[in-house]
Amino acid sequence: MIATDALLAASEESNQALTASLFGLVVVLTVGITFWASRNTKTAADYYAGGRSFSGVQNGFAIGGDYMSAASFLGISGAIALSGYDGFLYSIGFLVAWLVALLLIAELLRNSGRFTMADQLAYRMRQRPIRQAAAISTVVVSIFYLLAQMVGAGALVSLLLGVDSQAAKNITIVSVGVLMIFYVVVGGMKGTTWVQIVKAVLLMFGTLLISVLVLAKFGFNLSDLLGTAAEASGKGQAFLEPGLKYGVSTTSKIDFLSLGIALVLGTAGLPHILVRFYTVPTAKQARVSVLWAIGLIGTFYLMTLVLGFGAAALVTGDAKDQIAASGGNLASPLLAEAIGGGPGSLGGAVLLALISAVAFATILAVVAGLTLTSASSVAHDLYANVWRKGKATEKDEVRVARISAFIIGGVAIALAIPGQSLNVAFLVALAFAVAASANLPALLYNLFWKRFNTRGALWSIYGGLISAVGLVFFSPVVSGKVDPDTGASLSLFPASVDFSWFPLENPGIVSIPLGFFLGWLGTVTSSDKGSVERFSELEVRSLTGAGAEK
Repeated sequence: MIATDALLAASEESNQALTASLFGLVVVLTVGITFWASRNTKTAADYYAGGRSFSGVQNGFAIGGDYMSAASFLGISGAIALSGYDGFLYSIGFLVAWLVALLLIAELLRNSGRFTMADQLAYRMRQRPIRQAAAISTVVVSIFYLLAQMVGAGALVSLLLGVDSQAAKNITIVSVGVLMIFYVVVGGMKGTTWVQIVKAVLLMFGTLLISVLVLAKFGFNLSDLLGTAAEASGKGQAFLEPGLKYGVSTTSKIDFLSLGIALVLGTAGLPHILVRFYTVPTAKQARVSVLWAIGLIGTFYLMTLVLGFGAAALVTGDAKDQIAASGGNLASPLLAEAIGGGPGSLGGAVLLALISAVAFATILAVVAGLTLTSASSVAHDLYANVWRKGKATEKDEVRVARISAFIIGGVAIALAIPGQSLNVAFLVALAFAVAASANLPALLYNLFWKRFNTRGALWSIYGGLISAVGLVFFSPVVSGKVDPDTGASLSLFPASVDFSWFPLENPGIVSIPLGFFLGWLGTVTSSDKGSVERFSELEVRSLTGAGAEK
């Protein structure tokens, strides 16, 4: 018995060494890419937009790398493993959202902006208040998204390296934060883009490998996989039908509708996705980018169906409890271990280490993109155009962007540490709600409504932002949600604290219409009739790209 225990312990140490080695390889690879890219980052255009030098295919992979985040790889597969059909609705929402981005935003934004979302808005509005509002919204959305990635990193690394202490998880989050600051400060958009491209390739390969192995286990019969998952879940047929999570009450049904609206409309307002359209040289390449991104993302989200139901069907025992305890965030790594032969097996250790290293690369790439977007908005919109009134040099602007990356990274680290119990897919859904409430109404009104003016833009951005964040703060996400069986808190605050009065966990059904309404109301109640001439110029730019870089 003692000899067996010793062998198991040795095997576990060997597995952890393999995992740590692959983690190290990912870090070395991404750091090397960043240093290589930094040699060609000299101007503000290089730092913010990669010199507009990426092809549509390259940018499509980078968009996929930016969009297929830890929320997708870890959170959605976990949501499916725990909630079945209702969990898969996340995948559907994230994918359908790209149609909105393709049809309404991608080409027009690339043609009418330069570095940030605010460039497009400020073209026919008063510069200072619009840029300030857009920068604040960009930072808030990015912080929500960053929070999700950092939480995923803490859960992932603690599992793989066998560390259960809270201190170890906190150190992991800090380490990821330091790395993302490094990518942004040294590599800028060029370094970040190449990291995202490499990460997208690794993620597609890893996800495809596990999906094929899972399907092979069931003779490539999806029906058998679903049936086994339903039986193993303990919920039977209900696991494969709508309503397990969002159909238990009228409130939960409304919550699902709210979630769906936020997911479908949020992508077109996400700052770190919007700025990717500035990295291509032409409008045609912007369209090509989105088409490639849709292909990659669509394939990936179909595979999350296999990952989630595969985890429900094949992960058993203590590992199944680990999935539940992590809010679903460990479903994909533990499925990889199970399909490779289970805990203690060489195959299980190799696949667990491989998938976890891919997930770690995913986190690093996405947090770098988010931090770069926030830092760029602070430097380009707030510093250069609000504080310095357009008189800042490019060198000063880039320096401020790098300083901002340190500050934003620190804020993300500080917020991620107390939020480690939340499902990362859900956290990203909140970022989508804020983006759809604050950014999308202003962007669409500015592109398509001649009468739209500065007051309308400000009311839309601030109204959507404050309502979305405020409703989340007073929702069960922050306080008042308690596990009925254990009494443990499922919110950010302890179970003894409850100041929630908004019943929904997803604010989009209220905050998104409010953002559009306030944009209209602010416009029609203002004496400013808007600049018809500037609108005509913007319309020409958005359709042709003439003068966009100026």
